[in-house]
Amino acid sequence: MVRPSDNATKMLETLRASGLKLTPQRLAIVRELADDDSHPTAQELFDRLKVALPTMSFATVYNTLDALAASGLCAARSLVPGATRFDPNTKPHHHAVCDDCGAVIDIPSEPTSRAAAKSAMGVAVTGFVVRAVEQIYRGLCADCAATPSRERASPKSHAPS
Repeated sequence: MVRPSDNATKMLETLRASGLKLTPQRLAIVRELADDDSHPTAQELFDRLKVALPTMSFATVYNTLDALAASGLCAARSLVPGATRFDPNTKPHHHAVCDDCGAVIDIPSEPTSRAAAKSAMGVAVTGFVVRAVEQIYRGLCADCAATPSRERASPKSHAPS
């Protein structure tokens, strides 16, 4: 049996502490997501796991991801058109999104102070307390940039693996 990563262990402990039973399906979902830097959708996780867990429903995957997000163990992100992506990286970071294939890449960032966040926003909104500042860089990933434009697929034709 494969030992869960530190990130998976943290997620599982938090789920257990919140009162959720650690079913075989939830264990598999957490282990699959915990160290996945591709920002998978619920459908992608479901497709990966359905061979090993054929009786698992899509609702189980989505509800588990929702519980993880509600517990602050991952973030639901709308970075590209289409389904929400789930990001297990809870440290402050930005994203680079490939316009061609839709790949999402984490870019580390330093935690932002409130004063710096207000400055970065360019405006002060009375009574608004900044929780986080996120930037999304759009362009081409290394693979797509190295491919001649006529050979590249459109974002709708393939997704990152």
